[in-house]
Amino acid sequence: MSRSASGTPLPGFGAPAADFEAPFEMLATCHERVERMLTLTARLLQHLLDKGCDEPARQAARDVMRYFDLAAPLHHQDEELHVFPPLLVGPDAGLHALVLRLLQEHRQMEVAWAQARRALQAVAESPASGWVPLTAVQTETLAQFAALYRQHLDDEDRLAYPAAQAGLSPCAVQAMSEDMMQRRGVAPKR
Repeated sequence: MSRSASGTPLPGFGAPAADFEAPFEMLATCHERVERMLTLTARLLQHLLDKGCDEPARQAARDVMRYFDLAAPLHHQDEELHVFPPLLVGPDAGLHALVLRLLQEHRQMEVAWAQARRALQAVAESPASGWVPLTAVQTETLAQFAALYRQHLDDEDRLAYPAAQAGLSPCAVQAMSEDMMQRRGVAPKR
């Protein structure tokens, strides 16, 4: 979460509440967090133009890196283990094509993240004096990463999640919930 210099959360960047025992709500909450991190990245770029690289900029870069290094890969695993497989075995050819594209985009996002991370790392590790502004290529890398993610999220929210949720049995949803918690080291509430 992004914080001001005083350590308080910046408006609009608090974490929404969600529960792993409602896995599709949790996936939607993850999408909200991705969107907030992409918005934070855009705000960071504007901040760098307006004020240069200061401690709030370095902290914002670290926050974005932490999210996409830790939470995003787990989220993609959730989808690849629980959301996409039932759509691939179902009868809808349109959903099959969608899932194959979404899987390909996950691989593209991994590559794009490695490039975007280098730009953010340059900000996060910048010395207090002697800031060298991001290059046009670095800025474009961050913009392309955000654009790829936004279209991907939209397709999952509108098409993949509703179809998968409608097709999963209560037992499959429970297994999904348990797996998501186990891979994150979260104990069930029972």
